[in-house]
Amino acid sequence: MTYILPKIVRRKKRVGRGWGSRGAKSGRGQKGQKSRAGYSRKAGFEGGQTPLYMRLPKGRGTKQRFPSRIKKPVAVPIRVLEAFEAGSIVGPGILRKHGWLARRSDTWKLIGNDKLSKKLPVRAHAASSGAIAAVEAAGGKIEIIAE
Repeated sequence: MTYILPKIVRRKKRVGRGWGSRGAKSGRGQKGQKSRAGYSRKAGFEGGQTPLYMRLPKGRGTKQRFPSRIKKPVAVPIRVLEAFEAGSIVGPGILRKHGWLARRSDTWKLIGNDKLSKKLPVRAHAASSGAIAAVEAAGGKIEIIAE
């Protein structure tokens, strides 16, 4: 058999009921704003001193509210294409498989102006002019796909 201890309940202090309990001032001291009924201090109030939020300079200009929502394409250098077999279509799916794109929603941009030794069809969301020239010089074709 388990014995459950009784919950200790303390009585609320009865203030303002004469000198026998906390006296006539009810623990609020003599006079003043804090002794009055209905007193509540405004948030940020510093006793009459100029509050911190007013002492600090105001913001200038505007800031992007959700900068993480701006989608920037993942830059993939042209030398990465050397890893793929000639003739295989290089697109977001194969790049994701090889670890160049993390999420399904990632867009990618082919960058660089190195030489490419293989003929590859490339499906990219964007490409630099040097990358386009390098792929076409190797006999490949670049297709810009929509997001």
